[in-house]
Amino acid sequence: MGNLRDRFIIKPGSKPNLRDRDTDDTAGFNKKEALQLLEKNIEKLKKLQHLLYAENKRAVLVILQAMDAGGKDGTIRHVMGPLNPQGVKVVSFKAPTEEELSHDFLWRIQPHAPRTGEIRVFNRSHYEDVLIVRVRNLVPKSVWSKRYKHINSFENLLADSGVTILKFFLHVSKKEQLERLKARLDDPTKHWKANPKDFEERRLWNDYMDAYEVALRRCSKTYAPWFVIPADKKWFRNLAISQILLDAMESLKMKFPPTTCDIDSIVIK
Repeated sequence: MGNLRDRFIIKPGSKPNLRDRDTDDTAGFNKKEALQLLEKNIEKLKKLQHLLYAENKRAVLVILQAMDAGGKDGTIRHVMGPLNPQGVKVVSFKAPTEEELSHDFLWRIQPHAPRTGEIRVFNRSHYEDVLIVRVRNLVPKSVWSKRYKHINSFENLLADSGVTILKFFLHVSKKEQLERLKARLDDPTKHWKANPKDFEERRLWNDYMDAYEVALRRCSKTYAPWFVIPADKKWFRNLAISQILLDAMESLKMKFPPTTCDIDSIVIK
């Protein structure tokens, strides 16, 4: 089964080919054992999150990107949902407002950088400005082509400030995406998710794959690595992300801060 981090990381300088990657890969796990391991991972993550909050010296930023119906919400619900909401914040980035468009593209992102002691999750992110912006020609190439450099500088600054950055592209097949989008039409409890634009975007699938490949190649760094997570199987997606997050947090070697008073001198009345 191997190391999931090594299996799915995009090594700096490499050229990822998304079309050759198996979106149904489960790294040898079956659903039963994956769910059991996920449960164990969540319990460990709860303790590490508590330690991160108590130590209050560093932070974790998880970035989730995917095609529509790729599983960002599900990942947040199953991996981040069980954690203490006091120390986990989720930020969802929609289409920029008129006010946001009147500033540089990182202006709306920067205020949401994680504070020390916190896990922050970006549901979509600043990468939209080299993805949909590129595919839909929302700004000239002369503008978006410079943004990779700015993204790397921004993430490098965060890393130098004590933020552990993990970026996940949830890679689903075009066929699996269609099944999920259809389910939104067939299930009344999912009608609120249905959006005609999601079906329109499918026509640009290859353009999006090209845009993602460039972003992965240019912006996967040792201080802010990208991971391509096979996401056709939701249970494996959740396991892989939980394991990579767990490994990263364990590597921080965090410690509880020293006491600020003489415990023995406290008198209980």
